[in-house]
Amino acid sequence: MIIYEPPHAATEIPLIDLTDSFSDDIEKRKKVAWEIHKACVDTGFFYIKNHGIAQEVMDNQLKLAAEFFDLPIEEKMKLDSVNQHSTRGYEPMAAQTLDEGSPPDLKEGYMSSVEAGPEHRYTKANVPGTGANQWPETFPEFRPQYEAYVEKVLDLGRHLAQLVALSLELPEDYFDQALEEPLHYCRILKYPPMPADAADNQLGAGAHTDWGLLTLLLQDDIGGLEVRNADGEWIAAPPIPGTYIINLGEMLPVITNDRYKATYHRVLNNHSDKTRYSCPTFCDPEYFYKVECAPTILEHDGYAKYPAMTAGEHLRAQFEKTFGIAAA
Repeated sequence: MIIYEPPHAATEIPLIDLTDSFSDDIEKRKKVAWEIHKACVDTGFFYIKNHGIAQEVMDNQLKLAAEFFDLPIEEKMKLDSVNQHSTRGYEPMAAQTLDEGSPPDLKEGYMSSVEAGPEHRYTKANVPGTGANQWPETFPEFRPQYEAYVEKVLDLGRHLAQLVALSLELPEDYFDQALEEPLHYCRILKYPPMPADAADNQLGAGAHTDWGLLTLLLQDDIGGLEVRNADGEWIAAPPIPGTYIINLGEMLPVITNDRYKATYHRVLNNHSDKTRYSCPTFCDPEYFYKVECAPTILEHDGYAKYPAMTAGEHLRAQFEKTFGIAAA
């Protein structure tokens, strides 16, 4: 039975080796799940290594990001998502404010999601935001490489979700159906060097928590990510070659009655003359999945702290808050 333990104020982000998580031996998988359990309680953030995605694939995605953002501005603006009241496509500099009340974030981005054509079940069910992604016409190599990367990372996200299930003493396949076709969002981001005339408290990405289930972050070697620990102090999450940084979104506190943390984090623009690139992939349950307290938690606590909600309802509210638009 899951017993509540208060979080420890971490001074660094733990690194978890996933090698044994791919073993046929369930006890080995459970040992890795226990390491994830401790990280989820204390920080809500952890690095993973030996995760099965080749370094070449990771490097090529960051290279793809740099090539996309080097496109002429008029080409990128053809994919402008903000003026089209969408989340898919190009996000111009300072279009998003993650830390409510602060100046806009100093970054530009691009985002894709579920490719939902006329025959897709979301379209037929009139799900808000259903539609197709926007792809650059003058960069034909972009879409196939981008989509291939997303599929690899979503497979890893499904694997991690199985480990999270084990960490909560749930059946290993507890999240499988929810993630058969995850309501995912994959972003590439460019953070330029901090300009001299930046406004007070204007960061690359303001302090925020993520909204969904799991985030798998690929970052380059520049650094700048910081995570707030249980004492409210900011600790660095520097790049470690060959790793992903995993963090929990706001759905996990609902599922665990706050045992697992959706932790505040931010990106400080680097103080060098180098540009930072990253690629977060948000692996979230399908739109109609009911996010609610897990049975192993409910058995122990006897009540749920949060009302059940669908994944789609939760994510739409967050998009409207930070972009001023409905999820699309």
